[in-house]
Amino acid sequence: MENIRLVATDLDGTFLRDNKSISRSNLEALLALGRKDIVRVAATGRNLKKVHEVIPDEIPFDYFIYSSGAGVYHASEKRHLYTCNIPEETATRLIRYFLREDVNFHAFMAAPENHHLWYHRGSEPCEEFERYFEFHRSFAFPLPPSGEVGSDLCQFLVVIPNDETRFLAMKQKVEAISPAIRVIRSSSPLNTGYIWMEIFHHTVSKGNGVLFLCNLLGIDPAHTLGIGNDYNDIDLLEFTEHSFLTDNAPESLKAGFRLVPTNEEDAFAHAVAPLL
Repeated sequence: MENIRLVATDLDGTFLRDNKSISRSNLEALLALGRKDIVRVAATGRNLKKVHEVIPDEIPFDYFIYSSGAGVYHASEKRHLYTCNIPEETATRLIRYFLREDVNFHAFMAAPENHHLWYHRGSEPCEEFERYFEFHRSFAFPLPPSGEVGSDLCQFLVVIPNDETRFLAMKQKVEAISPAIRVIRSSSPLNTGYIWMEIFHHTVSKGNGVLFLCNLLGIDPAHTLGIGNDYNDIDLLEFTEHSFLTDNAPESLKAGFRLVPTNEEDAFAHAVAPLL
């Protein structure tokens, strides 16, 4: 690991504590990486607005890969480098499918404005859907009766009970709608036991976000390190040469990666300690 030039970390459940604070050890490790001219990347499922809610300007990340790779943002220059959205035609087909299935879902406007969203309540009551809606009420609009929004979309979020069989069946049906999309599974960050099904353009992933930065900065992927804690971090950890999973990750993921302590025990600082 002596030639590492880029470190990419997930935020929630990895770099951040459960209360969304940043430990002193993690902050000191981030500063130390900067002194060694190692590029510091936050790769998160959060949209950029929600990134800024937990990462103030003085926290020295160099780049943000946000919305699971739908966008890449230069932190100090405050400019977007890359966005990738679901084409309007495919987005409309997805909306019509979810309406027919009568599920609870959110559809997010094209990045980088994807903190704005449309929502639809299905007939099955879902506490998790309502919790998410309350967090985003000021940026949420009811889906038009026509089911057409007239634009590209960044992503969809479908919330379902923690039922693996149901998730896999729906994933297969959704991915059959168009080769332009992919389905990503996430555990609920609200820690309520639901499965979040997220749908993006098929090229969107945290790993491809890091690849974009490697190409931009002339960094060999062999000189990268990644840290994550959940299903939506797998493509990041499979891309980075040296990859670490936090001990608070789902048990089913732990066999494939080197483990570091939990996010409550300075996981980030432990993973990058050999570089410092």
